[in-house]
Amino acid sequence: MKLYDFDGMFEEKLAEYIKRDPGRLSEEEWEDAIPRLYEKFGGTVIKSIGTTPRGFYAAQSDEQLFAGLSAHLKRGVPVNKFLRDEVEKRRRADLLLPLLGGGEDEVLFAVNVLGAERSALPVYLGLVTSGDSDEVRNACIDCLKEAADDVKESVADLCEKGVSTEYMLEILSCCKARDERVFTLLLNAFRTAESDALARRAGYLAAYGDERAIPYLVARIEEEGISYADFRDLKFYIEVLGGSYDAQRDFSSDPDYELIKSHGATDVDIFKNFK
Repeated sequence: MKLYDFDGMFEEKLAEYIKRDPGRLSEEEWEDAIPRLYEKFGGTVIKSIGTTPRGFYAAQSDEQLFAGLSAHLKRGVPVNKFLRDEVEKRRRADLLLPLLGGGEDEVLFAVNVLGAERSALPVYLGLVTSGDSDEVRNACIDCLKEAADDVKESVADLCEKGVSTEYMLEILSCCKARDERVFTLLLNAFRTAESDALARRAGYLAAYGDERAIPYLVARIEEEGISYADFRDLKFYIEVLGGSYDAQRDFSSDPDYELIKSHGATDVDIFKNFK
């Protein structure tokens, strides 16, 4: 199958154009002009091919188009915008799903196009629990969180078995429909959390949004040995759920107290667990 590096062709022509008249535009003007030139290039007939870059892909059958996409990804030939646009326009899930069994580039491309496509969700779960690429895992988790209600039973099963627990809790926290099984899993995970996972799991409860969690958060924040960092995070999550905690506590002996206070709230990503 013949593959064309249209991006490489464009960059070559652009370099020639700039070389002929280097002072024609300022750097800022070039930044504005290049996207317009690229779009124009997509509609320009390339004599050696006999059609435009956009027309080259538009004329292909679905099978040819997706086979070409796979070949681009496997051979490391850049997937140009014209190919991507045509693939996204047709959005054949059945032809994109096989890419989820390929290399990292193939998987990431397929996930980005498929998004929360229902037929892809079981495959995403498998990639989360057994994959070794953080980028792939995070992309899959984002899609699963978007479709949390559709996968909650499978995710809850994995959570109960202790499989990729933190990831499963993160996904469950994004469920919109109230579900006792989901709430129980999130609550129990919080109640049994060690200090290193306490704030994160409190965040899952806050993201889920069930105010019944407030008494459990309050009970934990009132513990004598709680660190200032955990205290501050729990107080915030209590307030997110509609509660409040106003008791004065002395953290002067906490080694992190002064450090955290001196840095201020602007250095803390308190919204990282929220959907």
